[in-house]
Amino acid sequence: MATTTETDAMRRAVALSARALGATAPNPVVGCVILDAAGRPAGEGWHRKAGGPHAEVHALEAAGAAARGGTAVVTLEPCNHTGRTGPCARALVAAGIARVVYAVADPSPTASGGAATLRAAGVDVESGLLAAEAEAVNTAWLTSVRRGRPYVLWKYAATLDGRVAAADGSSRWITSEQSRADVHRLRAQADAVVAGSGTLLADDPHLAVRGVEGAVQPLRVVVDTRARIRTTARVLDDAAPTLVAVAKDADTSHLDALDGPEVVRLPYAPGLAAGASRGLDVTALLAELHARGVRSVLLEGGPTLAGAFVAAGAVDTVVGYLAPALLGAGPNALGPAGISTLAQALRLDVTDVARLGPDLRITAVPTAAQEK
Repeated sequence: MATTTETDAMRRAVALSARALGATAPNPVVGCVILDAAGRPAGEGWHRKAGGPHAEVHALEAAGAAARGGTAVVTLEPCNHTGRTGPCARALVAAGIARVVYAVADPSPTASGGAATLRAAGVDVESGLLAAEAEAVNTAWLTSVRRGRPYVLWKYAATLDGRVAAADGSSRWITSEQSRADVHRLRAQADAVVAGSGTLLADDPHLAVRGVEGAVQPLRVVVDTRARIRTTARVLDDAAPTLVAVAKDADTSHLDALDGPEVVRLPYAPGLAAGASRGLDVTALLAELHARGVRSVLLEGGPTLAGAFVAAGAVDTVVGYLAPALLGAGPNALGPAGISTLAQALRLDVTDVARLGPDLRITAVPTAAQEK
């Protein structure tokens, strides 16, 4: 059984892991605390960026000789493979660690097995300590491994009657400055920010992170079936990389002379008749992003794109910013999503409610029954 000291150390390790959200793709976020043989904190660390030392290595370096005979408390099962860095399980053995306590087993086929390696070397191993807390911080990476696609968080801002714009199309600003600042926090934690051509043409969003110190800029992704993007669009500047996803037959000649954006051609969404107004295949889009190392997506598109993601079963978390205002007309937050009866409704569990200035931020996830 884990001790109180080990539990406190795991809470610290979870907090450390969160420091790197948005900076480690395609790797997980991981935190580690080393306790010496007497159970006193001797070193700590976290995985800061892909290709750099893992959390255990940083913590062992900080602990030095005090690690021998001590305990490593780590949020994810120590890895067992050699990639751009060596296997952490063997590094712990070499440092003389006597006990390892980890929160979540590594589900990836290439890196799992660290616990078995440690036990084979005579190290005492315990798993599952504060697993829910550690998994919550690392949910994007864990989702990407388990589902083979990036984790998707859909964010929207609306009035209390669910309108994302007025009848005349105006939408700035529905929510408060505090809510808009919080959106930049979400952007900073994502590997990619996705918006559709409708949002791009109506609002000309920048989609880069502002006001978050040390943030790694996410990939800006424009889902633009017919390549309607203007060459003057703010999303095409050099503040962050940009990917424009278009249909296979779209005319992109106006983008050829631009240095910044990369264009990727994707198939149309399935199931629609030829000649119909069709969007791109969401599954193909996510597969393309996953292949590029994207493990977490912030979906900031309008109602049409959000509906396509919901219809594809590709929304893992919903964050709604609700302003205390009523419009009575205008577009709803969610467009057609393949739901025609109440029985087909996507049911959600609310996991958090917070006040941001005058607004409410509601976070929810699909119920366990609908995730199966």
